[in-house]
Amino acid sequence: MRKLILLLPLQFRVLYRQFLLRVIDLEALSIEADIPRFIGQFAGVLIFVSVISALKALFASDAPPEILRGICWAVEQQHISGIMLVVGLFAVVSWDTTFPDKRDAMVLLPLPITPHIILLAKLAASSVIIGIAILSLNFAAGLAWPILVAKACAGNPLRALAAYWFTMVAACAFLYGMVLTVQGMTALLLPRGLFLRLSALLQLVAFGLFLGVYFLQPTIDNQVAMNSASNHHLLICLPSFWFFALFNQLNGSLPTSLGWLATEAWTGLALAVSGAGISLLLCYLRTMRKTIEEPDLVSAMRGMHWTPRFGSALQTAVLFFTIRSLLRSKQHRVIFAFFLAGVFGTALSSVKDAWWVGHRLPLSIDFLASSYLMMVLAVVGLRSVFALPITLHANWVLRTTQMRATRQYVAAARRTLLLLAALPAWLLAAALSNSFYPWREVMAHMAVVAIWGIILTEVSLLGFYKVPFTCSVLPGKINIQFLFWGFFIFAVIFAYMFADFEIHALHNPLRFGLLLAVLAAIEVCLWGFNRHRAKWAVLYFEELPSETITTLGITYLS
Repeated sequence: MRKLILLLPLQFRVLYRQFLLRVIDLEALSIEADIPRFIGQFAGVLIFVSVISALKALFASDAPPEILRGICWAVEQQHISGIMLVVGLFAVVSWDTTFPDKRDAMVLLPLPITPHIILLAKLAASSVIIGIAILSLNFAAGLAWPILVAKACAGNPLRALAAYWFTMVAACAFLYGMVLTVQGMTALLLPRGLFLRLSALLQLVAFGLFLGVYFLQPTIDNQVAMNSASNHHLLICLPSFWFFALFNQLNGSLPTSLGWLATEAWTGLALAVSGAGISLLLCYLRTMRKTIEEPDLVSAMRGMHWTPRFGSALQTAVLFFTIRSLLRSKQHRVIFAFFLAGVFGTALSSVKDAWWVGHRLPLSIDFLASSYLMMVLAVVGLRSVFALPITLHANWVLRTTQMRATRQYVAAARRTLLLLAALPAWLLAAALSNSFYPWREVMAHMAVVAIWGIILTEVSLLGFYKVPFTCSVLPGKINIQFLFWGFFIFAVIFAYMFADFEIHALHNPLRFGLLLAVLAAIEVCLWGFNRHRAKWAVLYFEELPSETITTLGITYLS
């Protein structure tokens, strides 16, 4: 293998290693972060999900053939949708890393390196990450379920394995190719400044689109429903069904009436791959030099500009500084979008049943817990990006112009969290609550969610004596597995425990009144504590490492 790698051009090998490190934004991690370790932690989470799915296959293996076939159809659709979601989110995170940027144009163009070498190196780096995702998410499930499908269809296990893995790769290539095609065409047709503005909007839309499709799409586990005219529009609009048909076609288990669906998969795959290839090639040949000549930001339009007031002048300034930082900074936008994606996915999963049933359902523990988790993700997400500086220039400008007391800056940060995180999450939960009844219990629950959002805001401000986006970051380790399992073990369990307590309190006015009183008391205590501490606190703009004594571990033996 090493000899084969050495046969590749030296320029390609050097650029590939550099681009592989840039697929994941190092600025969002620690300078001490180890990229292979980071990828390993990410793969570990996907492998665990794959093992859980393989265990489900073990328990389902004893089902009767007619039931087993329906189970396999449902799981096939879930696996295809899952891998497309993972690759879609990766495509959004690495939104423009495959295309030439200003740094590539300024550093690499003067060198004797052809554009196609740069393009191939970037594609190879992205393909490695996608390949790791495919292998990790199908580590165990990609062996167990194809064998079970062969058993249900009385087919060949080896053929089922080959069909399964080809389908997974094809589905990922289709989705990633479509994202690259959309980006490439907009980059070719629009001026660079306008493209960058539209690209930021497309990035956020793609987050919502991928999650919305994943959480809202139904599962069709029988041939009668597949052939039903009422489901025809779903089969045409959702690519996951195309590749489900493609897998069964390759496996030899596709009903004749669904052959047209597999044709949609082949056509979509050809269009996505060819569109991505053409758009990428044209971008590297036609627009790479234009990235140096054209500005990244377009000038503002002339005319009267009116800025609404949200409290004092300082509070308004911090709020708009936060909004513009999120809109202009890819790093902050992507991190916050991940949290918003969690909010959006949690919201859709909580009302999926009500939407497909077509009428309002009784208020459930799942919706109560989902509304709490939405608030946690929104507030914690915005608070997490507060700590990352937009630029060190902001650090020095805000440091030299500090003319207000610290408590006023804390109040400005509080209002920003409430308006940009807690309020949107509450409005989203209120809109989704229309799918449930009775309305008195729904309104009472929304009051609890509002207080819960204020409590989370006050908790987020504990010890936060700085201006958002201005304090230099002290690098630290990011442990993906710790964050992932910490959230699911603690946040999810707590949300469901509290939801179970609230659902019983809603039927007892005295108990519910006591619950509101306790939550309001906690909120007032946290607000008073933060306000008192802020009177004597000093704003800081530098994170300083703790003083530690490093020992060499040398012992003296007599």
